[in-house]
Amino acid sequence: MNYPKTDSNDVRLAERLKSLRTERGWSLDELAERSTISRATLSRMEKYEVSPTASVLGRLCAAYGLTMSRLMVMVEADHQPLVKKSEQPVWRDDATGFERRSVSPPAESLSCEVLECRLLPGSEIYYPGPAKQGLEHHLILQDGGLEITFEDAVHILKPGDCLRYKLHGANTFRADEKLGARYLLIVL
Repeated sequence: MNYPKTDSNDVRLAERLKSLRTERGWSLDELAERSTISRATLSRMEKYEVSPTASVLGRLCAAYGLTMSRLMVMVEADHQPLVKKSEQPVWRDDATGFERRSVSPPAESLSCEVLECRLLPGSEIYYPGPAKQGLEHHLILQDGGLEITFEDAVHILKPGDCLRYKLHGANTFRADEKLGARYLLIVL
């Protein structure tokens, strides 16, 4: 877990996580069972004592049936049709070396979103399952090297490669040991 910073988005994330649980009428124990995250950790996240990692957020989103980006749009400030680079929200998981910039944030009336993601050299993120079954991904590697595993298949990407898939199960992202990875992820 990451210890919280003073970013107001982090505080809003903690508040939103708590409201998602209470809106469904779930106890911390029930959410712990659905997400495989300990009750104590969930409580600490809701109280803003710790910040969730990318993997933990992925498990929470799966329990709620939301994409991570959809959760983040619930947290982030309102957005306009033009999203200038300086205004694009960035979320970092220092524990895994993952950074996610919402280039084209999700919106209620739009079905596509675009993310620019970075993984530090040697970083790995494991997601036990998708937030939403059958979510369509188009991943374009811009720099570095990236290995993606899903459905018992390993895909090794080099700059310029595009991997298109629908996500139905566990998946792992592993960045090149020396170069890391920078990629665009288009989610439909």
